[in-house]
Amino acid sequence: MGHASVAVDGLGSQQEDLRDDRGLAQSSNRAIEGEHPDVYLDGIVLKRSWASEVRNVSLLVAIAVNDQGYREILGICEGAKEDKAGWSAFLKHLKERGLSGVRLIISDACLGLAESAAEFFPEAAWQRCVVHWYRNIFSHVPSTKVREIAAMLKAIHASEDIGAAREKTIRVIEKLRGLRLTKAAELVEAAVEETLSYYAFPEEHWRRIRTNNPLERILREIRRRTRVVGAFPDGQSALNLAAARLRHIAGTAWSTKRYLNIELLKDQQMRGAITA
Repeated sequence: MGHASVAVDGLGSQQEDLRDDRGLAQSSNRAIEGEHPDVYLDGIVLKRSWASEVRNVSLLVAIAVNDQGYREILGICEGAKEDKAGWSAFLKHLKERGLSGVRLIISDACLGLAESAAEFFPEAAWQRCVVHWYRNIFSHVPSTKVREIAAMLKAIHASEDIGAAREKTIRVIEKLRGLRLTKAAELVEAAVEETLSYYAFPEEHWRRIRTNNPLERILREIRRRTRVVGAFPDGQSALNLAAARLRHIAGTAWSTKRYLNIELLKDQQMRGAITA
């Protein structure tokens, strides 16, 4: 079905020489075949040592659900930092390798990511990860109120449709202002629409496309493996280790279990129900 052998930015099977992990955005030519309706994007920051000075290196990672409903690791590349220039270069590379059919991009509100996504995949909607959004709001909420506010925010995304979610949002904003949590109320009012894009897709998909959890779990695994290293001598060594770990994940049952029933999306598209 094409999901058993997953390329990690130009990598094939686990038997390939690890030196090929250097096949990142600058040199990889392996094509991305088929359409990928749902794309998850995120970055991870690792420490590197340079002339007795510890600095950071950013790795940008992309995974997707293909047109058969299986997950694939699309690629990883090193960026100076997570900004618009870094994301634009990464997305351009993915598009040049053949990434197409993207209907939804799921990510945190990384600097410049949404703008870059709109530039290279203008037909795709952007879904802001609701979990990251909650965390942003919690940073403006007293610790004693976090549990209460969390229940209020989750109620928005437990609504039966987008209309009900918007109505719930109005009530949540009123409650936040009543609790004198003005900054939290402003954040909800300003950005809640960015978290509601998933409502335009099949209801059976909602739980798996409204957060960046599928990619977050992978990044946690990379952090666990890189933590023992401490600081890397350069960005390339950090990339090599992360890419090797991605190759391992791609070779497990992770890529052979159907993640979404894409037929539901295809049926919805045929009915013309999906809106930007």
